[in-house]
Amino acid sequence: MTVEAVVFIIAAAIVLIGALGVVLRSHPVHAALSLVMTLFGVAVLFIAQDAQFLAAVQVIVYAGAIVVLFLFVIMLLGVDRAESLTIEPIRGQRPIAAVLGVGTLGLILCAFFVAGRRHITGKVADNLTDEPNINQLARAIFGTNVLAFELTSVLLVIAVVGTVLLARRPPRKLPESKGDK
Repeated sequence: MTVEAVVFIIAAAIVLIGALGVVLRSHPVHAALSLVMTLFGVAVLFIAQDAQFLAAVQVIVYAGAIVVLFLFVIMLLGVDRAESLTIEPIRGQRPIAAVLGVGTLGLILCAFFVAGRRHITGKVADNLTDEPNINQLARAIFGTNVLAFELTSVLLVIAVVGTVLLARRPPRKLPESKGDK
């Protein structure tokens, strides 16, 4: 077995364990830390594909800034309270979520079957020119995919505004004591 295969297996195991931790952990802070583990595993996979810039961005932006933002939102919203799981805020959301989950799983399985029939090269850099990957990334983000890039930035702004609105609770009225009248 080559060194590249061993690195891939270890990094893939880190990514899968971290992803399972994100989904299965009941404490939201622990889930966020599992997300950090997943992001570091993905950064190792980027390095294995000779995409050092993407690995650095993965660690600095996602594992650093985005997870800190998640932790800030978790602390701001105070998710340490227990809520009843029997009350549904939106009627029928669980069956719809189940249907969407099964549909997504079906799409992923179809993608695996289609990809399994095609020849896939080992490295991303095999099909590229000698141009640095930063230039290729800049061309992809700000050239062909600029609309998706801008929509993502709008989505992040909407998420922050939504978080602030959810965090603003109406002030509680203190119970009046009998002597304060």
